[in-house]
Amino acid sequence: MIDKNVVRKLVEEWLTGKEYFLVDVEVSPDDRIVVEIDHADGVWIEDCVQLSRFIEDHLSREEEDYELEVGSAGLGQPFKVPQQYMIFVGKEVEVLDADGKKHKGVLKAVDGNDFTVTVREKVKKEGAKRPVMMDVDKHFEMDKVKYTKYLIKF
Repeated sequence: MIDKNVVRKLVEEWLTGKEYFLVDVEVSPDDRIVVEIDHADGVWIEDCVQLSRFIEDHLSREEEDYELEVGSAGLGQPFKVPQQYMIFVGKEVEVLDADGKKHKGVLKAVDGNDFTVTVREKVKKEGAKRPVMMDVDKHFEMDKVKYTKYLIKF
């Protein structure tokens, strides 16, 4: 089986000096390699082809046969790395927290492992008879939510 760390090092070598970043590397037991990269402005197919060729040039098919897929992180897929959070600051996201509750709002800020989403919800102000709709900041930790993903609107 091909070592995932070997593939990861090859990808990181190719990424050096580029504005792309690595999202994920998966290697299945039957040597199917899936590499996901991303970029703030999107991923160009030509760059996926270049990365694929770079990996192929450094792995030997004589030692192990493999299937290689290089692509971008899916737009509606959950975020996997902090850089993805940074790209979507100011955009609408959905967060599924550890308790299974969904929060939809605008990704306001990212600080290390922490991020803030501004959600619109009913809040009962002290002394008021009825709750009113207000923007409320919700704070989360990346490693403590089930997922965060960009909400695509048409």
